[in-house]
Amino acid sequence: MDLGPLRKGYRGDEEAFEERHLSSRHPIEQFAAWFTEAARCPAVGEANAMCLATCSGDGRPSARMVLLKGFGCDGFRFFTNYESRKGRELDANPFASVVFYWEPLHRQVRIEGSVKRLSEEESEQYFHSRPKGSQIGAVVSRQSTVIPDREYLRKKNAELEEQYRDTAVPKPSYWGGYILQPEVMEFWQGQTNRLHDRIVFRRPRDGAAPLGQMAHQALLYSQRALGRPHERLSFRNKKNPEDQQKGRL
Repeated sequence: MDLGPLRKGYRGDEEAFEERHLSSRHPIEQFAAWFTEAARCPAVGEANAMCLATCSGDGRPSARMVLLKGFGCDGFRFFTNYESRKGRELDANPFASVVFYWEPLHRQVRIEGSVKRLSEEESEQYFHSRPKGSQIGAVVSRQSTVIPDREYLRKKNAELEEQYRDTAVPKPSYWGGYILQPEVMEFWQGQTNRLHDRIVFRRPRDGAAPLGQMAHQALLYSQRALGRPHERLSFRNKKNPEDQQKGRL
């Protein structure tokens, strides 16, 4: 099937995304500004839906959609089954990338970094904040395992609903949270002429500088030029006391 003619217009050049349009030079604050816009946009179904990409120890990637359940200066949180494929891959290779795509706004945010498990206390707290049906679902669903049929899940779910009708559902040991600590954050805005706008924040390789003092670059890309930048500007944030205070993770 040839999909070459399938294309959609984005924003015009008069709506370009440049450094002067940043809400903040701190990437977490910039993400918060864009996320708030997405969450308030009626055309965006789930602003916290993100594609999580992981990789096995032997370099085989996999990706799936999950929900962001919190973010702040320390990173981005999500919860899952530790025994799922993504859980096993994060054990073997504790790095990941997530992508948010808010199509009605023609915006995308890509985040790369290291991942570690949240404390048992934080996972426990979040687990019991969920609706009881979701708690039971986490117990029933042993992700990435083969089951006889869907009726097996229905039956198991009904059994546990009866078992925990009047009691709390214990968090299973194989379920909990992760936090992705960003090393790269890229803010992308689409342009109809395919000269898309990107502003990228990078943590220095030695990790010495806090996130808010990451170097950032404005990249004007042409998809037709196979990703080669037509214009490239790069600079570092000024290290004044206000920037240093705002920039700490």
